[in-house]
Amino acid sequence: MEYILAPSILAADFKNLGCEMKKTEEKGAEYLHFDVMDGMFVPSISFGMPVLASICGATEQVMDVHLMIKEPIRYIEDFKKAGADLITIHLEACEDVHATIAKIRECGMKAGLSICPETDTEELAPYLKEIDMVLIMSVHPGFGGQSFIPESLSKIRRTRQMIAEQELSVDVEVDGGIYLTNVKDVLDAGANIIVAGSAVFKGDAGENTKNFMEILKSYE
Repeated sequence: MEYILAPSILAADFKNLGCEMKKTEEKGAEYLHFDVMDGMFVPSISFGMPVLASICGATEQVMDVHLMIKEPIRYIEDFKKAGADLITIHLEACEDVHATIAKIRECGMKAGLSICPETDTEELAPYLKEIDMVLIMSVHPGFGGQSFIPESLSKIRRTRQMIAEQELSVDVEVDGGIYLTNVKDVLDAGANIIVAGSAVFKGDAGENTKNFMEILKSYE
């Protein structure tokens, strides 16, 4: 299993974003996490297709796009054109989850499915065979800098168990409140893709990425 770091640019200083992205790439972060928020599914508003299009050519990293928006099926083609490689949607935000996943695949991208902290892990079961990745939110989506919800560890373990029971090859990504001090707990629970925002971009992004990667590589 490959262990991957996905720095979340939501926490980055946009005055120096290109340089910061490059630091994370050079130190081994294979993904770049791109949080899209619409002010409806979550209270905050972030950024969208024009920003993604402007940065995707500045790095070879996988553009890991997390759509925290209502009915994301409306924008799948637009995000593909903007440079998305992997799109994660929220189970809670879609009227037809199957159709939305199918749309992502039709556009030639990998598909991820996320659940909020309040959503039961078992609700993922009908979709596991259709997706490449599950994203477990370990904070409430929409705000940066929150503390990790400890109950998320049992959700990660159960998700990994469900994937194994169906004999599938599905990544488990975790997003929210992850730092060098608790990342091993998340990995031990079964995650293999780690989203980190403040923990990477507050301070030296290159050094922080290097420290995360040393831990992740020790699990391979």
